[in-house]
Amino acid sequence: MQFTPRVKEILSYYESDTPGTKANLARILTHGRLGGTGKMVILPVDQGFEHGPARSFAPNPGGYDPHYHYQLAIDAGLNAFAAPLGLLEAGAATFAGQVPTILKLNSANSLSRIKDAPDQAVTGSVDDALRLGCAAIGFTIYPGSDVMYDQMEEIRDLAEEAKQVGLAVVVWSYPRGGTLSKDGETAIDIVAYAAHMAALLGAHIIKVKLPSAHLENGDAKKVYEAREVAIASQAERVRHVMQSAFNGRRLVVFSGGAAKGADSVYDDATAIRDGGGNGSIIGRNSFQRPRDEALALLDRIIRIYLNEA
Repeated sequence: MQFTPRVKEILSYYESDTPGTKANLARILTHGRLGGTGKMVILPVDQGFEHGPARSFAPNPGGYDPHYHYQLAIDAGLNAFAAPLGLLEAGAATFAGQVPTILKLNSANSLSRIKDAPDQAVTGSVDDALRLGCAAIGFTIYPGSDVMYDQMEEIRDLAEEAKQVGLAVVVWSYPRGGTLSKDGETAIDIVAYAAHMAALLGAHIIKVKLPSAHLENGDAKKVYEAREVAIASQAERVRHVMQSAFNGRRLVVFSGGAAKGADSVYDDATAIRDGGGNGSIIGRNSFQRPRDEALALLDRIIRIYLNEA
């Protein structure tokens, strides 16, 4: 464990939290090769729920086994591993204490009719997270969805319960549904808004997608243009998202998104680093590659955050 001045500084941002919650945040921030730096790389494996087993794991069949993902996170030296209930249960005893875990408490699936009102079912509990020794709970909200207020009320209750027992709270904040266009889901004004909403809902760690330079909301566009908010480069857009997350007082990690070439993944990590982001939460772009390639890719990402690549 590397309990550095940077970790102490980050923990000081969470002024209302108990020693238990801060200890669990510290577990994540001090674990792995990036421990103590304030940067994080997290492995999320909820894609089986979201997209189905073959779409998720057939590109690398080792991924059908939950133990594969635990071991990948451990061997790569990552900060944490996030997954739904059943997947964590399938390796909880074998890997207890070897990597901080985040229990994803809600999930969607590709068989549902989402359209204007995308939603997720609650599939785990705070008690499950405690039983499995997790450091945090995770929860997805869809700002823009016609049912987003129900989701916000769900995470409000779950976050209160988690904080009472000393767990940290991670919010996946993915704009989707309602009147948002496809381009609007990753527009800089919308992603920054989504990060801000997650912070306002009490998230300790916020997960958003990397934003594009597109501006979706007409009223917001006027402000961005009048105030000349810098959003031309990816690093500038990351910096603006961090600014929107309480001026960097909340941890923000950026999604790896759909599978793509390694160079694009490295470019993303470089932009996150240069924009002051806290790191990457990267799933398909790691576990869908053969194990040796995945370890090499994650090694390079970590070295980018260490300013070694």
